[in-house]
Amino acid sequence: MKLLIVSDAWFPQVNGVVRTYEHLSEELRKHNHEVRVIGPADFWFRIPMPGYPEIKLALAPYRALSRKIETYNPDNIHIPTEGPLGWAARKYCLKHNRRFSTSFHTRFPDYVARRVDQYLPFLHNTAHKMGQAYVRTFHAPSSAMMVSTPSMEETLREWGFKNPANRVSRGADLDLFYPGEKMLFKELPRPVALYVGRIAIEKSIEDFLEMPWAGSKVIVGDGPSRQSLEKKYPEAIFTGTKTDQELAAHYRSADIFIFPSRTDTFGMVLLEALAAGLPIAGYNVTGPKDIITENFLGALHDTDLSIAAQKALHCGTPEQRSIYVKSSYSWENAARQYERALLNITRHSS
Repeated sequence: MKLLIVSDAWFPQVNGVVRTYEHLSEELRKHNHEVRVIGPADFWFRIPMPGYPEIKLALAPYRALSRKIETYNPDNIHIPTEGPLGWAARKYCLKHNRRFSTSFHTRFPDYVARRVDQYLPFLHNTAHKMGQAYVRTFHAPSSAMMVSTPSMEETLREWGFKNPANRVSRGADLDLFYPGEKMLFKELPRPVALYVGRIAIEKSIEDFLEMPWAGSKVIVGDGPSRQSLEKKYPEAIFTGTKTDQELAAHYRSADIFIFPSRTDTFGMVLLEALAAGLPIAGYNVTGPKDIITENFLGALHDTDLSIAAQKALHCGTPEQRSIYVKSSYSWENAARQYERALLNITRHSS
């Protein structure tokens, strides 16, 4: 199979979408599939994404993208994002009567509503419904829409999605994330509560920073809200973005992982934290509730993050959590799920 992935999220960006297709592509290549990813960096004309200046979006990419698609001549086209490149790839496929697949990675309606809440809270519901219509329209012609969890699929049905859904899970790099000696944070009061991810309003990081906590709070990552949160919460430690061994050391050196987001579709950092031995505390929402299904993995609460955190501190062992991730999640299995969905499209197209 010759696969083309057209994504508005790709290197040099650092996020869950990029890492998902990095790992899926690697696994597919191991099984003799040819994979190419086209991202914003492949285009001359780019603009910063509103609210996220570090993310560049391709500007008016249709003609250039069409040439790239025709030159590569893929068997399958997968479109994981609803940005300019996603819409351009969608337009190409519809114009040339080509079947394509999509993935639902971002709860766009929730993101829009959260931002509207900052200035016009009375328009929250209207903004959310408009966001639903936007993503529903984008994915409607897809021959196979990939979703990561049962609860996300249920939410999409509630939003009026009619697409056939295909489950594609996630994995963690177990050669990198595993329990071990706590080399960092030796000068900090314990317990050390860790957050890893984008620092933006939709991640509800202030819930974590406001949470009563006797120990220390460490924030790993970057984003548009970092500067304001650093000023507002000087007692918290903001490390910036960490990757590879440095990121793994931060996981291992903490005592608990806090996941305050209510808007993620999965949360790959949850698997990384569990693989490194950390218990999870979060809200009982899509992502955490699909992953934290055993008492030894952590604790969730509908409304109070501190209750979940205090409970999670005393559940299970690092070894239990690491073994669980190893037995329940792998990129190989996720790639097999992805491969089956794509090959099913190929069979129906021939």
